[in-house]
Amino acid sequence: MNQLAQQRHIVLGITGGVAAYKAAYLTRLLVKEQVAVQVIMTQAACGFVTPATFQALSGRPVLTDLWDERIPNRMAHIESSRQADLILVAPASADFMAKVAAGLADDLLSTTVAARQCPLLLAPAMNREMWQNPANQRNVRQLEADGIALLGPASGEQACGEVGEGRLLEPEELLYQVLRQFHPQRLAGRKVLLTAGPTFEAIDPVRGITNSSSGKMGYALAQAAQEAGAEVVLISGPTALPAPRGCARIAVQSAAQMLAAVEEALPGTDLFFAVAAVADYTPSATSEHKLKKGHAPFQLTLTPTVDILAHVAAKPTPPFCIGFAAESQHLAEYAELKRRQKNIPLVVGNLVQRALGRDDSEVILFDAQGAHPLPPGPKTHLARQILAHVHALAFPPAP
Repeated sequence: MNQLAQQRHIVLGITGGVAAYKAAYLTRLLVKEQVAVQVIMTQAACGFVTPATFQALSGRPVLTDLWDERIPNRMAHIESSRQADLILVAPASADFMAKVAAGLADDLLSTTVAARQCPLLLAPAMNREMWQNPANQRNVRQLEADGIALLGPASGEQACGEVGEGRLLEPEELLYQVLRQFHPQRLAGRKVLLTAGPTFEAIDPVRGITNSSSGKMGYALAQAAQEAGAEVVLISGPTALPAPRGCARIAVQSAAQMLAAVEEALPGTDLFFAVAAVADYTPSATSEHKLKKGHAPFQLTLTPTVDILAHVAAKPTPPFCIGFAAESQHLAEYAELKRRQKNIPLVVGNLVQRALGRDDSEVILFDAQGAHPLPPGPKTHLARQILAHVHALAFPPAP
């Protein structure tokens, strides 16, 4: 289950416009985050996409009619708005924005919006000339004055072939904005520094030593910290993962580069998550040219790398340090030993056979009070739980 305090419910309103197709993918993303989605479509929206599509994606009947007989009291606008933690209209057409700005309520979606007791987000989508139209801009100012948040629009190529402002934000960006509404900004004003992914220690221009690491847990933690309002710096080894929105990513290759990047980014850091699978050894010498294969055995001399986590934790005034222990056996013994040897307050441990490269995982938190297993789940959900535990340890409430 999604590790929000409880499952969240949103109304996703869809108005007429070619960008309505993006709302289908957005619905899928929201459901994947275990957000309950009630779709309400205008009649114009049904001309671009079908209710059947959204019923299949959301798992709920799509509402289109103010007098829907499936609602026992025939008050679909009241039933929908009272169950919602948030209403998002994406795409929001110029016509619909004008209705909301004027307080009109002549169909199910506009009536639901008018009867709401929850936040309203509008994601505009229209031709660039419609967006810049003085009447539309007047409506935009009125909506903002009424406390309604506008998400976008973006600028770029439009369906009509013109280029400019008016594009609907991409579904991933809309998902990010919705999730931010659901998570407490407990890390506002805090700086979080993370390492993630593997390092690559070069033997020659084409060969090297590395560790198996997808970087998924580190990136999930960066996303969770950003959702919680933190300034996030993510120092990442080689990985194909996109940087979480709003995070500053610094790309590195070797353990030495990662150490240098950590040192540079460390000032002002409140929380340091050492998630990266840093190579323990690096070649003593790197060949400038590709080494040719021969018949004789090849010997490689290795030198230990600097333990980045221990190095940071040993500073006179270190940030709150969180280590990670990926083990194949004896997890509790090795994780607790790592915590004590490095003198850090928390280690997140997992068995590699249950986590490596996967989107889900199973972890145990080890601190001075003992072991705290978390329920198995997606790494994005586990990251939010880890962050909540870290926050409670690092920033306890004043007595």
